[in-house]
Amino acid sequence: MRARATAPVLLTGAAAGFLAGLFGVGGGLVIVPALMAALGMDQRRAAATSLAAIVLTAAVGSVSYGLRGQVHPLAAAVLVAGSLVGAQIGTRLLRRLPAAALPWVFVAFVGFVVVSQQLHAPVREAALVLDAPRGAALAGVGLLAGILSGLVGVGGGAVIVPGLELVVGVGDLMARGTSLLVMIPTAIAGTWSNARHGVVDLRAGLLVGAGAAVAAPAGTAIAALVSPATGNLLFSLFLLAVVAGTLRRERARRRQPRL
Repeated sequence: MRARATAPVLLTGAAAGFLAGLFGVGGGLVIVPALMAALGMDQRRAAATSLAAIVLTAAVGSVSYGLRGQVHPLAAAVLVAGSLVGAQIGTRLLRRLPAAALPWVFVAFVGFVVVSQQLHAPVREAALVLDAPRGAALAGVGLLAGILSGLVGVGGGAVIVPGLELVVGVGDLMARGTSLLVMIPTAIAGTWSNARHGVVDLRAGLLVGAGAAVAAPAGTAIAALVSPATGNLLFSLFLLAVVAGTLRRERARRRQPRL
């Protein structure tokens, strides 16, 4: 990696870490295009490197929330179990659905989430007491997160955070902290596989993670300062930005000449 690219990569990590702390997401929306621009990576290598960075980003973010008592480890375990099953379903659907339909699946899902969140009054202090119905609901949220991850490549936070709030009524901060914890095992498994196939730049991933480690606590602190309603609005705007990026990439893909 070029020395002059170190600063942009660290700044990318700081932006991703801030988003992780603020919204409970991995920050891949920032990391992937930034690595492609700063280091000239193709999208596959940038995505693999982003996943490696998300290990550190999610770890620091979940610790920041955990220190505030805003992580539910048992709920995270149920979500992980559901997402592992869902990812297998998603990858199978990926091979069967037409490519042109995939971005619109995600757009429709985000539209549903944004509308639902505006109709839902977010709360701050709402603990999760696991019983059979809530456990089944959590597994369903994890299943959906895994399906969309395998189908359209979205991070779990875009599904898990609103899922925890809307489906099982968890407080907004608990939803974000738990979402970050869920990302860690998935990102580790994916990075291990990518490293075995030589498609990940671990040095760049560590630099991004270092930047994230510095900025994630700031995002967590701001998340705790803003009201649940404001945090809900900001997260909806973030999801709309993700949709815009998805549609822009789809437009670019369609413009590429076919061989």
